[in-house]
Amino acid sequence: MSVSSRNALRAALLYGLLSVAWLQITDHLLSSFLDDSAQLAHWQLINGYVWVFVSAVLIFVARSQLLGYLGGSASLKRQREDRERLRQAAAVFDCTREGVLVTDRTGAIVHVNRALVEITGYTVEEVLGKRPNMFKSGHHDLEFYQGVFKSLQETGDWHGEIWNRRKNGEIYPQWQTVRAITDEKGQLTHYVAVFTDISAIKKSQTDLARLVHHDPLTDLPNRLLFTDRTEQALTSAQRHKTGCALLMIDLDHFKIINDSLGHNVGDLLLKAVSGRLQRVFGKGYTVARLGGDEFAVLIENCSNASRAEVLAQQVLEAMKAAFEVTSHQLFVSASVGISMFPGDALNAEQLLRNADSALFKAKSAGREGYALYTEELTVHALNRIEVASDLRRALEQQELRVYYQPVHDLKTSRLIGVEALVRWEHPLRGLVPPGEFIPIAERTGLIAEIDAWVLEQACWQMCQWQSAGVHLSFVAVNISSRLFARPELYTLVSTVLTDSGLDPALLELEVTESAVMEDSQGALEQMHRLRALGLRLAIDDFGTGFSSLLRLKQLPVQKLKIDQGFVAGLPEDNDDVAIVRAVIALSQSMGLQVHAEGIEHIEQAQFLLDFKCDLGQGYWFGRPVPASELDWQRAPAIRT
Repeated sequence: MSVSSRNALRAALLYGLLSVAWLQITDHLLSSFLDDSAQLAHWQLINGYVWVFVSAVLIFVARSQLLGYLGGSASLKRQREDRERLRQAAAVFDCTREGVLVTDRTGAIVHVNRALVEITGYTVEEVLGKRPNMFKSGHHDLEFYQGVFKSLQETGDWHGEIWNRRKNGEIYPQWQTVRAITDEKGQLTHYVAVFTDISAIKKSQTDLARLVHHDPLTDLPNRLLFTDRTEQALTSAQRHKTGCALLMIDLDHFKIINDSLGHNVGDLLLKAVSGRLQRVFGKGYTVARLGGDEFAVLIENCSNASRAEVLAQQVLEAMKAAFEVTSHQLFVSASVGISMFPGDALNAEQLLRNADSALFKAKSAGREGYALYTEELTVHALNRIEVASDLRRALEQQELRVYYQPVHDLKTSRLIGVEALVRWEHPLRGLVPPGEFIPIAERTGLIAEIDAWVLEQACWQMCQWQSAGVHLSFVAVNISSRLFARPELYTLVSTVLTDSGLDPALLELEVTESAVMEDSQGALEQMHRLRALGLRLAIDDFGTGFSSLLRLKQLPVQKLKIDQGFVAGLPEDNDDVAIVRAVIALSQSMGLQVHAEGIEHIEQAQFLLDFKCDLGQGYWFGRPVPASELDWQRAPAIRT
């Protein structure tokens, strides 16, 4: 039985007991006072009516009390729930990081939260009773605010980006939502605005946009922004019948600084260069960093090349002064390529490409100078692209060949070694001169793959000669700076020697002086690893680089090769004579073999022999030929 049923049963029993007690007591009293039975019956009837009346009154009073109690309890509960909801809403209202502002129907501010105070800088007292237009920044026009109120009237809310002003005067962006509040009858009572300060988001967007269009190191425009500005400048120049010029600037031998002093110093140097370029050109010019050590300058309203040449010369002069970078005093030169609009190009891409071709011409001419674009450069550039493409195919189609040039002992004139040289047998063009494809291979990076192939072919060929009874002291293989700089060179050489079975003492690797100096410490370590295999090392083109005697002393080499450029002037050119004699004397003092290349006349051979040069090679001894065409018995007499 439920509690309510038990309570009802108790009430019924109580009522029954009261009724019995009432009737018993009143009947006893009436019997005591009345003897007449008719009167007694009459008053007993009246007593019944009285009890019915009293019972009704009691029931009414009890029910009213009960309902009052129950009703009061429910009301109290509702009040408690309402108060709890209000406390929660107040906590959310005050703790949220979004600013909240409430106005009455007239627009007067009636309530704000703590976040609004923190965001705007105003106190609660300073904003209550005021209108929201106290925050206006002046950033928006009247039409904007009319649009906000129109949306509130039609839909009851509005949201969007709005710029307001803090107490300190700072203008900042908000993302704001405004809603109109109505009562049960649909009548407007309040407006509630909730907003978020999006200054940080806006700043991040701005920073990201800057990173997309600016170089992070120098803060100069990058290639993307520079190309866009160039396109705009060309459009304007075309409209106003004027011209533009583009200078492409590249630092000479920058890689040496990076490799020798580290990339941190290199980065600081690039920042210093960008600052100097900006000072040279000033406002009105767009200076950009395209990547690496390559910069570009856009010159607007430039109709003749002479002005561009003057500015290019100013760049060259500005680079001559030393750069103070950390504790280093650095000197760096530059090469400049110039392209003109509309004479050389009709769009930004073509202008950049042509300036790059002119830059390549300036570097090929000896660096530290400038060159103007000509149509011939486009032909050369297209030819380079075509050759590079064909060269990749040549590697796949086995069109490359190894030729061998004899090396003779100057004392005996006897052939004692060979130098392996790569040749390209083109299916349509025939034998392609090495001067035509080797520079392109170096520029494209294919030279490393070519060198590896030549090394393998030369080692196998040397093994065949040994098996056939041909006794040679060495086979020399050129190693480009690209391959020499790679750590896998050691593994490559070791593998080739193991696979071919060639005695390492019969292999000589030639490395150019410039390749050694690009990363002197790395080169030293690489050479020691290679020497550990038992092979010989030679410095090729000696005298054309910038080796110091101290560095040369540390290198584990056995031979110096005199560049053919110094041999060509022998024996008439006094400068060449002095240089060659000095190199021979240096080699002898250090216990190194000295090897002269480019010998084309007997007089040159005689001069070298007189000054005790050990080895010689050149057309006078023999041209590079396939292995099968070598004349092993040839020993031309130097002394007649």
